[in-house]
Amino acid sequence: MGQCADCGAWNSLSQEAAPAATPFAQKHDLKSGGNRIALAPLDSAVSLPERMGTGFAELDRALGGGLVKGSAILIGGDPGIGKSTLLLQAVGRMAVRGASVAYVSGEESADQVRLRARRLGLGTAPVMLAAATSVRDILTTFSSGHTPDLLVIDSIQTMHSDQLEGAPGTVSQVRASALELIGWAKQSGASLLLVGHVTKDGQIAGPRVLEHMVDAVLYFEGDRNHQYRLLRAVKNRFGGTDEIGVFAMEADGLAEVPNPSSLFLTSRDTPVPGAVVFPALEGTRPLLVELQALTVKLPSGATPRRAVVGWDSGRLAMLLAVLEARAGLSFASHEVYLNAAGGIRVADPAADLAVAAALISAMTDTPVSPGTVAFGEIALSGEVRPAAHAGLRLKEAEKLGFTSALTPADTSGVGRLGTLACRSVGALVDRLTGRA
Repeated sequence: MGQCADCGAWNSLSQEAAPAATPFAQKHDLKSGGNRIALAPLDSAVSLPERMGTGFAELDRALGGGLVKGSAILIGGDPGIGKSTLLLQAVGRMAVRGASVAYVSGEESADQVRLRARRLGLGTAPVMLAAATSVRDILTTFSSGHTPDLLVIDSIQTMHSDQLEGAPGTVSQVRASALELIGWAKQSGASLLLVGHVTKDGQIAGPRVLEHMVDAVLYFEGDRNHQYRLLRAVKNRFGGTDEIGVFAMEADGLAEVPNPSSLFLTSRDTPVPGAVVFPALEGTRPLLVELQALTVKLPSGATPRRAVVGWDSGRLAMLLAVLEARAGLSFASHEVYLNAAGGIRVADPAADLAVAAALISAMTDTPVSPGTVAFGEIALSGEVRPAAHAGLRLKEAEKLGFTSALTPADTSGVGRLGTLACRSVGALVDRLTGRA
């Protein structure tokens, strides 16, 4: 056709070739053939998720207020740390209060779980108990019968899906088993608690995607040689992260510690050089920890040693360099030992000022006042930088009877607690040695 029938123009028409409709293109074209999804505005009115109490206030605190219906929680920890004990006590208390709970163990027989429940004083709790490892059998049981409010799987590394080849505990089996169980929990509205094994490095064994699939990840930490355990939330879609719950291992199971600050403090009549109390912040909970430093003079030519327990060794090396470059204190001929009392691990960067005060106190053999706490971050320039939530830290120190605090500049005191501002490590040295 040379002339356009609409406008009458000549030679204005061009040919366009239609795309070839191959079977491959038709099969992989995802723009049609599906179901339309319903979109809702972000500001639409929704109700807050309903939560269930576990009977443990510390566990509820780490979870952000309790178990959310339809959520999946993963709990990991070293062998023998008390994961199964904590969960058995929690489900026992929930069952006694009327909740429908089920406990499926893939590592122990039902009789072994019953014996442990009797030892914990929960032998008569109405908990549905089973020993199974097949995901198909578990889902068939709870899909056809009564759906429990809470299902505990101990542990996910022992579960097996017959849709895949491979032994339980492999990457594919852990991922497939967790996917099926989490999908059932979201559909049925039941809460799901998965116990996870850990590797030598302390990370949860299996694929990393397992931690992405669940709604919350809790780590049960602590030394089996110490009495106290920390339950730390590192991921929580329904609450804050870095929240901790503190428990004490006793003869009849785990007991809650409502005021953990007093656990990590040492009672003494006379002040000791090198001991400084640091008000740490774990999530929204202030926690008072005693940091202890010791320096030992070595003969000339000997190589000094640096040993750290409960703190970052790299940060200690940086702090020693700052004290030497900005405050004139040389630790080159001294061995340095640093310890966080009570077996706790401190990761708060505001511990710099307390560690520096402990090192200066040990180096100069000058005790810090027992009624003094210290917190603040130290920069490479020697400046003391502000710390987050100073008010919470000072209030916790005042509650336990402390009267003063070594703090960064422009930090106001709370109540009767007086603040001693330190703008630099040089000013800290002057205060501790009496030259201020």
